[in-house]
Amino acid sequence: MSVIEPIQYQPFEDEASLIEQCKSWGLLSEKSTKLKLFLYKKNGTSHNCRIVGMVDPITAVIEFDDQRRHCIHPSYLKEMQASGFVQRLSSDAEGPAETAAQEPVEAAAEQAVPTEAAESENAAASPAPAAAAEPAPARGAEPVMASATESEASEPSAIPAEKPKGKAKQAKAPKLQLPEEKVRMTATVKAFVTVPNHFSDTDDEVVVYEQVAIAEPAVELGEAWSSHSATLKKLELEVGDQLTFEGKLVAKKLTKHPVPYKINNPAKIQKNSPSA
Repeated sequence: MSVIEPIQYQPFEDEASLIEQCKSWGLLSEKSTKLKLFLYKKNGTSHNCRIVGMVDPITAVIEFDDQRRHCIHPSYLKEMQASGFVQRLSSDAEGPAETAAQEPVEAAAEQAVPTEAAESENAAASPAPAAAAEPAPARGAEPVMASATESEASEPSAIPAEKPKGKAKQAKAPKLQLPEEKVRMTATVKAFVTVPNHFSDTDDEVVVYEQVAIAEPAVELGEAWSSHSATLKKLELEVGDQLTFEGKLVAKKLTKHPVPYKINNPAKIQKNSPSA
């Protein structure tokens, strides 16, 4: 009798853990408190065996009286305990196909061998029908359509190559270095908004500017903001007013608004044109 020796397996720590595992496999009833010997049936013979460990949750390791160990699926071992198992096996023993189909259930290692062998046999037998079927596509245009579909399906593979270019462009954008001293600037009044002040009962009034640019050296900033100070209120600014002034720029985002720069202490303010 051939056996599938386990390369390595996990023995049970004690009898209690073995009993619990046998219950989970259905080899013992829930009320069982003792172990029992099992029967391993094959080719019309029966052999006493006991469970000594497991390779994984679906592979038990049994040991025969001659100390040989064998891997088997617990469900297959459970079937062997039925009194009609030998009769069922012998009634199907007219051809080896049934026996070969049952034995792969005993272990994953044995299962792969007949499967690969069967695939090899099928592959060896398949070229003749395949060759005979090749002329059939000449009757219609379906094979041509399939080829076109396959070609179209392969085209998107070139798309991912464009993604790194987009990332490379984003990486090239240099971080703007703001001047540390006051600079001369031009800007256009875009809006008047209020933002929460957690240290006061009232909101702060601010002015949002667009087309903000530093005069020297010439740098376009886009949008910026400043407090709507008493000095600015005296000018009675309106949306669209174009201003020239001096101020210090800092990288400080306006609360709840996507405006990245703040203008501190704008001074020497001049209106360049009236509002629209």
